[in-house]
Amino acid sequence: MSHNYQDLTAALGGKLAELRREIPETMKGFGQMNRAAHADGALSNKQKELIAIAIGIAGRCQGCLAFHSKALVELGCSRAEFLEMLQVAVYMGGGPSLMTAAEALMAYESFGGERAAVADKAEACPV
Repeated sequence: MSHNYQDLTAALGGKLAELRREIPETMKGFGQMNRAAHADGALSNKQKELIAIAIGIAGRCQGCLAFHSKALVELGCSRAEFLEMLQVAVYMGGGPSLMTAAEALMAYESFGGERAAVADKAEACPV
């Protein structure tokens, strides 16, 4: 199932804000875990986001596809880097991950990933 990933991040962001108000200790703990996982270390933040979205593909998590694609675009992830991550995710997860990988590519492009594949190859201009 495909989604409008920009709308999905906005809607989930609103619900996450509700959760921060209603279950603050849980959300505080998750936030601390998030900051620790993204702290500087042997891996770059971009590498960590690529791992996160690959796991999101394996888990078929649409919200993960949205948030991590957005983060990767903001971190300057190239289409080539994104596609290589998709290859590994498909290798590890087979056919179901292939379908979710296609959705992940849609999410990446919806946030302007590599300027949405150079504006979908200039709107598929015939040669």
